[in-house]
Amino acid sequence: MNTAGSGAWPYLPIAQWQDTRDTLQLFTQIVGKVSLTNAPLVNHWWNCALRVTARGLSTTLMPHPGGQRFQIDFDFQAHRLEIVTTSGTVRSFGLIALSVADFYTSLLRCLDELGLATEFWPVPVEIAGAVPFAEDRTHASYNAGEVRRFWLTLIEADRVFTMFRGRFLGKASPVHLFWGALDLAVSRFSGRPAPPHPGGAPNCGPRVMLEAYSHEVCSAGYWPGGDPEGIFYSYVYPEPEGYREFPIRPAGAYFSAELGEFVLPYPLVRTAADPDSVLLEFLQSTYEAAASCAHWNRRALERLN
Repeated sequence: MNTAGSGAWPYLPIAQWQDTRDTLQLFTQIVGKVSLTNAPLVNHWWNCALRVTARGLSTTLMPHPGGQRFQIDFDFQAHRLEIVTTSGTVRSFGLIALSVADFYTSLLRCLDELGLATEFWPVPVEIAGAVPFAEDRTHASYNAGEVRRFWLTLIEADRVFTMFRGRFLGKASPVHLFWGALDLAVSRFSGRPAPPHPGGAPNCGPRVMLEAYSHEVCSAGYWPGGDPEGIFYSYVYPEPEGYREFPIRPAGAYFSAELGEFVLPYPLVRTAADPDSVLLEFLQSTYEAAASCAHWNRRALERLN
């Protein structure tokens, strides 16, 4: 564990990098939609989420109908977008202050050159009033230092979320980044089906939310929004009686009626003497709130040693 409070968790206030964050989110949506089109469906859209890597974020390997296999990587050390095929061919371009429209055009051109042409609905999701990718020249910010600090935050969060995931014997998601909201998440499932989700996310049809929330779930994650430095969150679907009032830890965590989830402000982890323990305490106590109130079979689902 990181017990030294050595500053491994970066300081990155939202106001400082909001323009870059919003542009990067749209970049990841474009790449994510390529994966959504090519990779076979896996539970709750896990097939199209991005994974944290030693250099940035990746789709991981996916098939193309033409027979090739490929992946797309965000390299946040060299600040390049790279498309790599299993046959050894590569195309890449720099991650700089490109407009979303230029990023979209560059990625599609690279895919075409590699024989990986991919068609997808070219409109952002989970963003109210979203502009089609090909028309968006407003979002065009990319500060390499800010992106790198965000990636370093993902590395730390990924490490702790993975430890937390290892305590669970039941069905659990990978630790992955969902590009709809640019949040890193890990989810646990009771094994029971859930009632149909009512939907409501912008530009997300009923099928999206029905697949995402087909089974009872307690999901936790990190989101670079919702607070001056971002938040850690935890929620349950469907929400059982007594959940919001359940006592959680650590001090400073609370239930946000606006978001409908428990929240731990990022600075409480970043500035802690033992950040890992603080975050694990939040993840564990909010899971206990969900599992206890919803009467999950905890003896069968949890690792006891």
